[in-house]
Amino acid sequence: MDATSKYVIKQGGCVTRDIVGETIIVPIRGQVGDLDSIYTLNEVGSAIWRLIDGQTSVAQIAEAIAQQYNIGVEQATQDVTEFLGSLETTGLISPGA
Repeated sequence: MDATSKYVIKQGGCVTRDIVGETIIVPIRGQVGDLDSIYTLNEVGSAIWRLIDGQTSVAQIAEAIAQQYNIGVEQATQDVTEFLGSLETTGLISPGA
């Protein structure tokens, strides 16, 4: 199966807030916000984050980003895939079913 046809889901246990075009993500560990692991997403990262719903494929996310930011689908796919990989490494998302 092609990686872009897969789906990803957000992991529970974090609080997010949108502030001036950026998204702040604070993981909750042991019922307390882990202030040493706060993540800040820029405008593009925030747009990708909003599209992660477990029902939108990586390819669909890349297409949406390509349209929204007027870039080629190939470049968007590469960037989205790389960004999702970093979110998975930090434990903020996981592969969907």
